[in-house]
Amino acid sequence: MQRRREPVRRDLSIDGARLCYFEWGAARANAPSILLAHATGFHARVWDATIEALDPDVHVIAIDQRGHGRSSKQGPFTWERFGADLIAMVDAIGAPKLIGVGHSMGGHAMVQAAAARPQRFERLVLVDPVIMDPAMYAAAARVAMKPADHPTSKRKNDWTSWREMFERFEHRGTFALWRPDVLEDYCRFGVVEASDGGGFELGCPPIVEASIYSQSTGRNINELFARVTAPVVILRAKQRQGARDVMDFSNSPTWPGLAKAFPNARDVYLPHLTHFIPMQDPQLVARFVTSADAEA
Repeated sequence: MQRRREPVRRDLSIDGARLCYFEWGAARANAPSILLAHATGFHARVWDATIEALDPDVHVIAIDQRGHGRSSKQGPFTWERFGADLIAMVDAIGAPKLIGVGHSMGGHAMVQAAAARPQRFERLVLVDPVIMDPAMYAAAARVAMKPADHPTSKRKNDWTSWREMFERFEHRGTFALWRPDVLEDYCRFGVVEASDGGGFELGCPPIVEASIYSQSTGRNINELFARVTAPVVILRAKQRQGARDVMDFSNSPTWPGLAKAFPNARDVYLPHLTHFIPMQDPQLVARFVTSADAEA
C-alpha cells in the first residue's frame, strides 16, 4: 500500500523525560490539528493507517507516550502522569485548536488534557478509552496487582527483527483480526535496537507495560468530565459479559454509561469489533475524526 509522505520526528522534554512525537503537515489557522494518543504497550506509528485515511492536508501529531516507542523509559508510569504529559504536549505545540483522539489508556489521558485545557479542544474522539464505572475504582483499589505478577511482564522481549515479531503475531489471538498493514506498523515501529547491541527489544519494555496495566484502576477521573466542554464521541467495542480476564482484549473495558457522564457526548456501540478498534478498522476511526456527525 502506498503511504503518504513520512512524518517528521521531533522530541520534547517534559519533567526531565524525553518524549518523542511524529508530525505530519503543519498547523493551519483555519483548521484544527489532530492530536493522537495510543494505548498501553503501543506507539505513535500504530496510527499510520488511520492518518492515511484522513485528508492529506490535515495537520497531525502522534505521541510516543512515556515508556513507549522512542520516548524515555523514565517513570513514573501512572495514568495521572500520562495525562500530565499530554497537557504539557498541548501547551508546547502551536496548534490553536485540536481534535483529541485517544485509544484505550490514550483516551483516558486525552480526557485529562481536555479537562485541563478546554479552550484548546474542538472535540474529542475516545476510542474504547478504558474509563470504567466509578464504582469499580473503589472496589479494584482493594485488590492491587504487582507489575511483576501481571502476564504482560513475561512478554517476549528479544527479537531478531520486526518481521520475526510480525510472523509470531499475525495468526495469534485478537492480532489475527487486525488489518495486516496495521500489524506491520505495530511491529516495525514497536521494536528498538537492543541495549546490549544485539538484535531488537520492545519499545515498551514488558515491566513498563505491566506497571501501567496494574495501575489501570488507580486514577478515577469522574470528577473531570464536567470540565470537558467540547463535544465527545465514544467508540465502544463489544461489551463484555461477566468478569474479564486481564489479558482478554476481545471485549470493551469501557463503562457503557460513560457518554451520559459528559456534558455533550454520544456513544457509538460497535459490537462487531474488539477493543483494538483502530487496528481492525482505521478507516472507521478516520471518519469520526473527520466529522463529528459520522456514522458507523
